[in-house]
Amino acid sequence: MQEAEFADRLRQAGGRVFLVGGWVRDKCRGAVPHDKDYMVSGLSPGQLEALLPGARRVGRGFPVYLVAIDGTECEVALARKERKQGAGYRGFAIDCDPSVTVEEDLYRRDTTMNSMALELPMGKWIDPYGGRMDIEKHQIRAVSPHFLEDPVRALRAARQSAEFGFTIEPRTLHYMHACREELAAEPAERIVAELRRALKAPEPSRFFRSLEAAGLLVAIFPELHALIGKTQPVAFHPEGDAFEHTMLITDTVAHATSSLLARFAALVHDLGKGTTPKEMEPHHYGHETRGLDCLRAWDARTTLPRTWLKAGAFVIEQHMRAPLLTKPGKIAHLLLAIDHSVLSLAEFNAVILADHHSLPSYLLHGSKYLAAMKTVHGDQAPQALRGPEIRDWIFGEQVKILRQFMAAEE
Repeated sequence: MQEAEFADRLRQAGGRVFLVGGWVRDKCRGAVPHDKDYMVSGLSPGQLEALLPGARRVGRGFPVYLVAIDGTECEVALARKERKQGAGYRGFAIDCDPSVTVEEDLYRRDTTMNSMALELPMGKWIDPYGGRMDIEKHQIRAVSPHFLEDPVRALRAARQSAEFGFTIEPRTLHYMHACREELAAEPAERIVAELRRALKAPEPSRFFRSLEAAGLLVAIFPELHALIGKTQPVAFHPEGDAFEHTMLITDTVAHATSSLLARFAALVHDLGKGTTPKEMEPHHYGHETRGLDCLRAWDARTTLPRTWLKAGAFVIEQHMRAPLLTKPGKIAHLLLAIDHSVLSLAEFNAVILADHHSLPSYLLHGSKYLAAMKTVHGDQAPQALRGPEIRDWIFGEQVKILRQFMAAEE
């Protein structure tokens, strides 16, 4: 079904049809809009189902349908009002009566830039709460106190700040702070989902800075909050404390690669500095070991994706020693460890380069070195060797190859 036919069919039955959500917001921002979501007012679920016999209902607490429009499966929801009556994002009473207006539906949404609609087929803009003005001001602003009813909206506002480079206005920061207690009880997967999207943003640091401005960083990501105020040697870290350094490295890696593994590894690479005793500062001896403990504590609280956990742990362990290795045996061991980790060499290098501003030759040419080292196989070993002896022989031959490369570069 084409969009024009879809809208006309519902309008003839007395309904009104609107494009809503991210597509409208991005259209207004001048960005390329993607998935279309539709909202329908003036019709009951029974009427909508009769008019769209191929629609598949997917909403549990309220009617949402998947409908094939212009060759794409799109969400179509009935206009609704919500009333908070319990904890969390499921604690709502839903009213999707045909009398619910578009303005009432938009009023329940989180921020003004997400509370606009485009009526079909004529393309009339519906913007009762000033979303276009806030987009022009590069500002994130809550529509109303309804913002408080789903605490994850606080994370969403911080994440959108990172995605769009917008600032969050003071009243909305106040609302975010008020979500603190209830947010702590939210399912971990909702928090990880917002973190995932924040790490995909052009400048992930805006997410964490916005949470800190709202007083939420200590509650949601205490291991990162602990980095604030942890001094570092100025000669190596002129950017400031360990938190500022972490934000800088995370953004630098984000500019270099779209890899979520690399971005998360950058975020946690210095996590152990948050537990450095005050009397040891500005030095952070042993922060690699303490960083692993911090990462485990984060995972115990939130349950991080397994690949994130492995990537973060590997970089925490290796980020200080990697630029300092000179002996072929240790270099060979690390290159092989990288090759067997969840990180690619390029992802590992992105973090090391951001943290140390340069790469040692063996990492810069690591792909070539590894390819040559992998030409050694167990079936090439002397026939008299058995078991671990074969493994040791393989590694010895790999070190010889690496030593030859390194000698040629001197």
